[in-house]
Amino acid sequence: MADSTRARKIADQIKVIVASTIERKLKDPRLGFVTVTDVRVTGDLQHATIFYTVYGDDQDLVGTGHALESAKGFIRSEVGKGLTIRLTPSLEFIADAVPEAAARLDGLLAQAAADDARVAGLAKNAQHAGDSDPYKKADDADEE
Repeated sequence: MADSTRARKIADQIKVIVASTIERKLKDPRLGFVTVTDVRVTGDLQHATIFYTVYGDDQDLVGTGHALESAKGFIRSEVGKGLTIRLTPSLEFIADAVPEAAARLDGLLAQAAADDARVAGLAKNAQHAGDSDPYKKADDADEE
């Protein structure tokens, strides 16, 4: 078993190698504007999971996924040439869900801001339901 520091360093190397391979050596027309966001390597360095995002719509995401799957062997051979370890890890490409989660959070924050503005608008012209000062005060007549 490799230690976590070595696995992290190898994951960083794989990220750089895969990104440069996609950018410079793959000529598949199905590839969209791909960004490799993260790479995770198992503790025994036998398997690497590569997370990626694609700029565009769902059709671009699907096409890029198919292109990466068909080029997986070539990308793995490039990773093997670039790493200095005995065995080349198997690769798995997964579309990253971070952009969708971020868009969902942005929508929720925008909705919360709109709700806050609506409540502030209602409170601006609001009046107290009872007396403006609800606390009882001792009258001068009661003190005597």
